[in-house]
Amino acid sequence: MKIALPSQLSAWLSPIHPQIWVLAIARFLSEVGSGFTVFYAPIFFVNQVGLSATAVGFGLASAATSGFFGRILGGSLTDSPKWGRRRTLLLAMAVLAMGSLVLATITNFTTLIIGNLIYGLGMGIYWPATEAIVADSSQVEHRREAFALTRLADHLGLAIGSVLAGVLITIAQNYRWLFIVDAISFMVFFAVVYLAIKEPGSSTTAPAQQQFTVWIAALSDRRFLTYIAVNVLFTIYISQIHNVLPIYLKNFLNLGETGKGFDEATISALFAWHLVLAIICQMPVTSILKRSSHTLALTISAVFWAIGFSLIWITSTTSSHQLIWVILALAIFAIAGVSYTPSAASLVSDLSPESQRGVYFSINSLCWAAGSFIGSPLGGWALDQPQAITQNLWLGFVLSVAIALTILQYLNHVLGNGQ
Repeated sequence: MKIALPSQLSAWLSPIHPQIWVLAIARFLSEVGSGFTVFYAPIFFVNQVGLSATAVGFGLASAATSGFFGRILGGSLTDSPKWGRRRTLLLAMAVLAMGSLVLATITNFTTLIIGNLIYGLGMGIYWPATEAIVADSSQVEHRREAFALTRLADHLGLAIGSVLAGVLITIAQNYRWLFIVDAISFMVFFAVVYLAIKEPGSSTTAPAQQQFTVWIAALSDRRFLTYIAVNVLFTIYISQIHNVLPIYLKNFLNLGETGKGFDEATISALFAWHLVLAIICQMPVTSILKRSSHTLALTISAVFWAIGFSLIWITSTTSSHQLIWVILALAIFAIAGVSYTPSAASLVSDLSPESQRGVYFSINSLCWAAGSFIGSPLGGWALDQPQAITQNLWLGFVLSVAIALTILQYLNHVLGNGQ
């Protein structure tokens, strides 16, 4: 018997191309592995390996350095007639698996740097190719839903992975297994892409001799560069959630009588809550914001980021109900994230010519490298400073949202209020 989907859910999902469904499944499987490490890696590096928060911040920033070159390479390969989207994605998975295996053997700051350099290179190659596949395989009127579906797969995988990671740590008491699981997940992604993903038939690529010209044209696009300026701020905010907040909740939050932060099980549950709410809200929020311009959707996201950072700042200044404040903050961050990602990716798709999508998404992805490069060391440095600076880090991010809102107003103007 065929079971009908609820009408609203069917309206969201039915126009999505089968290729995007396959990619979403592959991303889900990969993100399950990434969920094993994304929130626990900083805690492992500080508490098990014995590195300082500042050293870990710089170690994570090294991934952004190699990711910078990886994104340039990934964008060019994605638009290359000889490579294209599919082969670039396969290369990314191979490099990412290698990086995870190196991180599983970490013993000091040097191996931290080496592992993150490899991992960052793979991640840089990955993003332009996967985003270009989604853009190529979706119609303009359904593009936000297509990007939302792949983000939904990411969040669902991260949520399941983070919960399983807490179970694995409790049973095995060995953080290194987390990175091995992550490497296996990338190998599974490689197999799915190799067997089931085809080069999008509608995509066109720029001739090799025009690659340099394409980069110059993208970097001369005033509308795109204005978006890039605000996008860097968004990615700095995201880096705090992934790389700084877990350490803060574990080592720097004073829970009154105990004088300590949350334990690993509580942190796992908190971030699982964050991801589950993102999963629940992804498609409904995308549907609601579809009626709005891209700039309005990004403005709404910025406001939610300010509210979330305000709530984290409250946890550092109060001695009671900190768990409640953190739960509320992570809920707000979830809404901020699902408001941001589909509209941001759709805007890049709208601004980029089809033959240049790899380069445009490469530059867009460079924002994530820049955000991690700036945000991780900044957050790590603040955590190693006196308490007043550590507490006011979150207030500083609240105030920075005013800059984001100003840039978004200007972006709305240069886009002519149409996107």
